[in-house]
Amino acid sequence: MALPAQDERTVPAVVLQDLDREPLERSLAGMQTLVEQHGHVIVLCSTAVSRGVRQRLHTVRSLLESDRIAVFRPELPPLGLAVLARQLRQLASCDLSPGVLASAGRLLTHYIHAGALLGSVTRLDRVPVDLKSHAKSWMPGSQFGVLAHPAPQLVRIAPGVTLPGPEFGTSMLVAQGQLQSDWVTATLAKSWNAQGLREVVLPAESATWWGTGKLIEFCAYLPDLSVLYQLVTSVRQNSCHWCGIDVIGDRCVFCSATPPVHEQPARAG
Repeated sequence: MALPAQDERTVPAVVLQDLDREPLERSLAGMQTLVEQHGHVIVLCSTAVSRGVRQRLHTVRSLLESDRIAVFRPELPPLGLAVLARQLRQLASCDLSPGVLASAGRLLTHYIHAGALLGSVTRLDRVPVDLKSHAKSWMPGSQFGVLAHPAPQLVRIAPGVTLPGPEFGTSMLVAQGQLQSDWVTATLAKSWNAQGLREVVLPAESATWWGTGKLIEFCAYLPDLSVLYQLVTSVRQNSCHWCGIDVIGDRCVFCSATPPVHEQPARAG
């Protein structure tokens, strides 16, 4: 999940490995050290990780009794999540408060277009697949273009077939799995007017998330730090009524509190 730095200002990532296998004491000590060093910790967790990893994260947060640890699990495929993590690492070098930075994850998710080219959709359960597509996936040589975010869509690859893309300028990352095709780089990137195209290593969770190792994962995103910063700072900020931290949106990413509901005064009859 830790993509190479976009520029020299990009903050390094800390990869939490073997959370479901290491002793609890080690997980607690590692997280406590991060909190002490940085003040606040934003954890991005893939929806493809095991239940044990999710439980360990919440156990560590609970035992440390810390409102300075935010656990964020956006509905993004692995490469899209890795891109979001790097965008937050870029923004971490700016003058944003921890609450605003963590809240920015939800905002920037809307600007990520993530999907994959698949050799089979038989085991794909994260994007709606009709029976017709399932039947076609058994045909030799069938390939499918799947957009998982922002709006799920699936097409069977044929000459001239593409997927709806972003209506703003983006760069594209491509991660090669066990599938050979130039559809992503030659057809999709062109139809999406990608302003830059780079290849990266396929995330370890990708095969699990997509239900097959025969894939090529792709993600279009906003690469420019100044654009990301302008997006985040243009949104109104609120102070959490419970912990007092500044956030974007209606839910605090650290203590999970929502604004209190104020009842309307009854009208005089």
